[in-house]
Amino acid sequence: MAGVMEIRSGLSIRISDRAGLLYSSRSRILAGRSPLRVGAGSRRAPCRDLRVRSAKAEIEVADWPAIMEKRTYVRQSSDYKAGEAKITSDAQRKTKIVCTIGPSTNTREMIWKLAEAGMNVARLNMSHGDHASHQKVIDLVKEYNAQTKDNVIAIMLDTKGPEVRSGDVAQPIILEEGQMFNFTIKRGVSSEDTVSVNYDDFINDVAIGDIILVDGGMMSLAVRSKSADTVKCEVVDGGELKSRRHLNVRGKSATLPSITEKDWEDIKFGVDNKVDFYAVSFVKDAKVIYELKDYLKGCNADIHVIPKIESADSIPNLHSILSASDGAMVARGDLGAELPIEEVPLLQEEIIRRCRSMEKPVIVATNMLESMIDHPTPTRAEVSDIAIAVREGADAVMLSGETAHGKYPLKAVKVMHSVALRTESTISGSITHPALSTAVQAVNDGEFCQSHMSAMFASHSATMANTLVTPIIVFTRTGSMAVRLSHYRPSSTIFAFTNEERVKQRLALYHGIVPIHMPFSDDAEETFSRAIDYLMKGKILKVGEYVTLVQSGTSSIWRQESTHHIQVRKVQG
Repeated sequence: MAGVMEIRSGLSIRISDRAGLLYSSRSRILAGRSPLRVGAGSRRAPCRDLRVRSAKAEIEVADWPAIMEKRTYVRQSSDYKAGEAKITSDAQRKTKIVCTIGPSTNTREMIWKLAEAGMNVARLNMSHGDHASHQKVIDLVKEYNAQTKDNVIAIMLDTKGPEVRSGDVAQPIILEEGQMFNFTIKRGVSSEDTVSVNYDDFINDVAIGDIILVDGGMMSLAVRSKSADTVKCEVVDGGELKSRRHLNVRGKSATLPSITEKDWEDIKFGVDNKVDFYAVSFVKDAKVIYELKDYLKGCNADIHVIPKIESADSIPNLHSILSASDGAMVARGDLGAELPIEEVPLLQEEIIRRCRSMEKPVIVATNMLESMIDHPTPTRAEVSDIAIAVREGADAVMLSGETAHGKYPLKAVKVMHSVALRTESTISGSITHPALSTAVQAVNDGEFCQSHMSAMFASHSATMANTLVTPIIVFTRTGSMAVRLSHYRPSSTIFAFTNEERVKQRLALYHGIVPIHMPFSDDAEETFSRAIDYLMKGKILKVGEYVTLVQSGTSSIWRQESTHHIQVRKVQG
């Protein structure tokens, strides 16, 4: 596919299926409308209603050599050299950090320190604690957000889900290889060779030959026989069995509902407290997502739903689950217990790729800095694990026990911050995105719509910012254009100005976005000036630098419908 979109006031943008978007510096003032010409080879397709009605690229041609010189220098200096850190003190990390709040971090002092160290989302694990303890954390995070105007922490409520656990034991039971050991659905049983489970259908869910994993594989047992109420096993990998240990059957998911009665109580608690995200445990299909979204709609609750991909049953239904959801979490712990562990990195990459193609945020979780629960420094493999997630394009990486009950929660956040930031400094900007090719195909098929225009415009904006090495300022009421820009992964930071507090908090999860709440004026120029002044006061912009202003999306602000704007402006003193 080849074509030209000519934009008034000095720039032409060439669309190419191989080379991406290229910009020329020749000056051209066009009269009237600027049609987008699309065709194959020399054939010109009819323009129909496809037009960029008031797109602007406001930049003085005399300034172009200086801008291009800056661009060339930055691109050359990004080359990797061993032992040479390329991170400046004011660099913005783009990959977000989710921190689980627990006994090690549930105080006002620690939440403030976590935020200063790099936390973007506070996660409440409903498997632990009660509503009173979680209410305290929510209140503290909201207090932080109210007091700190240049940062925001989103709140994620993570449901417990249908967990199968062993019962209480008076003291740890030592299991040795080759020993016979039993699980029974009878309540309150605890002996040297038998312990209760909390799930009545456990007998029906397992079959002879199945492998039962304890604590995600710390111990394993092979099922040898069954009776009406007992599963008899042989210990394969021994260890110390303590109270209430998590049980998985490799390759199978328990036939339990994804949302339990306790989960519904916790979800209502989240509605009452206006949390930003639900992370839903053990989602098997899209039905549970639709059920939860219907409930939230009935409550008039604006909360996004993030399924945790962690069960064997979720993989065949991955596309429908992601389509119904607002993002995904790669929960590698249970995923690696129910499926062969060698499949986990491949599934991680696949889930990230799918979320990226659907413009939905994706979180990589579990064991990222597990050793830092007890040690002040991570293993080198853990450092590589973070870097891989960043390079694969995850929106966020998550800490669980490291910040919930670990000995070094602040050090864990700082390690995750520094590794992500260093890795990002080696990644070139603006990754090709399937949404753009979909939009181009829609043009050729005569099915072009507003969402396709927004996708193409986000791509143009990201490419222009990359070419000129400018930060992006976007104005949004719903967050949609900021999200689109994020998924094109521009090299620069996206400063998303919104007049909606809820949108500001939700955008805290998305890659590369710095959300800022600011009331919008009826006058566009006044709002633009206030945004630039805000960034100058924060020493993010300096006089003489350039910024890319984006005004677009499905909801119009200061513009006629179907009109999109990109403006490149020089910051004035």
